[in-house]
Amino acid sequence: MRGQGEYQKMSYKVRKLVVGKGRTLSDEQNGEWSKEYYELEIDIPDEHELSAAKENAEGLLNEWLGITQPAGVQKKQEKSRYDMSKIRWEQAQGTSGPYEKSSDVDNLDFKSLLKDVQAHTGKMTVGDYFVWVFKNGQTIGRKKHQK
Repeated sequence: MRGQGEYQKMSYKVRKLVVGKGRTLSDEQNGEWSKEYYELEIDIPDEHELSAAKENAEGLLNEWLGITQPAGVQKKQEKSRYDMSKIRWEQAQGTSGPYEKSSDVDNLDFKSLLKDVQAHTGKMTVGDYFVWVFKNGQTIGRKKHQK
């Protein structure tokens, strides 16, 4: 019997991940039920990123469903590799509203974040933020998730 976290070496390659999540809401006064369900299918170019892909997909589904993360729970990537509060951010205005951007290339936290976002096809969720890399490859944008 294997313990938790022990896996047999894979003789196959993971290429896709499908993550689905839903919720049911009731309006007791009117006796109505509302169901929401979303499913994401993600191509995984590197099977070593399976856990990060799952985590990001769950974060996006939670955002769509309006599910908030319990207090005190923090994304592994944010606490283990970089601290976004140590990066210099400037306010900017985009077509879909205000956001923040940074090109703080001499900052180690910025460099770690940039590398992580690039490894996630240029966009991902970090804590309460949607983060992306601009086409120039050296500027990061972030926008706080709507609650």
